[in-house]
Amino acid sequence: MKKVLFAVMAMAISAIAYATPETATQTNNPHVTTQISNSLSRVEARVRSASVRVVTESGHGTGGLVNYKGTHLVLTAHHVANGALGEAYLIITETEQRMAVLIYKDPLHDMSLLYLPEELANSNPMSWRPRDELIGVGQTITYSGYPSWHSLLSFRGHVAGFETHPEAGQQIILQTYGWFGCSGSVIYDNEGKIIGVLWAVDVESRPTLQVQENLIWVSPIQNLNIDLALTALCNSIPNKPRACR
Repeated sequence: MKKVLFAVMAMAISAIAYATPETATQTNNPHVTTQISNSLSRVEARVRSASVRVVTESGHGTGGLVNYKGTHLVLTAHHVANGALGEAYLIITETEQRMAVLIYKDPLHDMSLLYLPEELANSNPMSWRPRDELIGVGQTITYSGYPSWHSLLSFRGHVAGFETHPEAGQQIILQTYGWFGCSGSVIYDNEGKIIGVLWAVDVESRPTLQVQENLIWVSPIQNLNIDLALTALCNSIPNKPRACR
C-alpha cells in the first residue's frame, strides 16, 4: 500500500458531499457563474473536454478519455477502478453518461484502463500521445478533474521534482492543486502529450495529520504498455477493432 507520506485520492464521501452540479449551484448566492471563457489554451480546452467522472461504490474518481486507433478508452487510477476485469463503471460528463468496462489494471503503478463500447457523443477524447521520456522539472502541466462535490474544474501547474517509491519506482511530483476525487486524472504537458496519472496527495503527519493539497503524486505514463493493456479486450471480442490489429 502506498501510504507513508501521501494519501490516495479516491472519494469516500457522504451523499451530501456527492452532490450533482445542479444541486451544488442551488444556493442563495446572488452572483451568477460565468461561462467558460476562451482563456484556456487549445490543449487545456481539449483536456477539459476529455475528462470524466468515474463513479464507484464508495464515491468517485476522475478519468481521461483517450482515442487509441479509433478505440475510445478511459484511463484512470487503479484505486478508482480496482474491480474484476469485465466489471462495469458509470462514466459521467457534464452532459451525458455511459457504462465502461474494466479491461486492464496495474495496482503497482496505480493505473487502470476502461473500454467504452458506446462512445460519448458530446466529448472529444484526447489522442493517445504518451511522452517518450519523463517531463523535466519546471515544465508546465494541465489537467481537469472532479475534486470533492465539485463539477469539472481545470488546473494548471508545473513539475516540482521527483521521488522514488520503494515499490513503484520513480514518481513525478507536481506543484498544483489536488483533492479527493481527482485521483485518476490524466496529466498533460502543453503539447497535449500524456505525462501520467494522478494518484496521491502529500500528507504531513507532524504535529497532526494534514493534507498538502499542492504537492501531487503522478505515476509516469511510461509505466503503461497500451498494447499489453488491450490484450484482454482483443482476446474477448469477435470483431477486432483496429487497435487490436
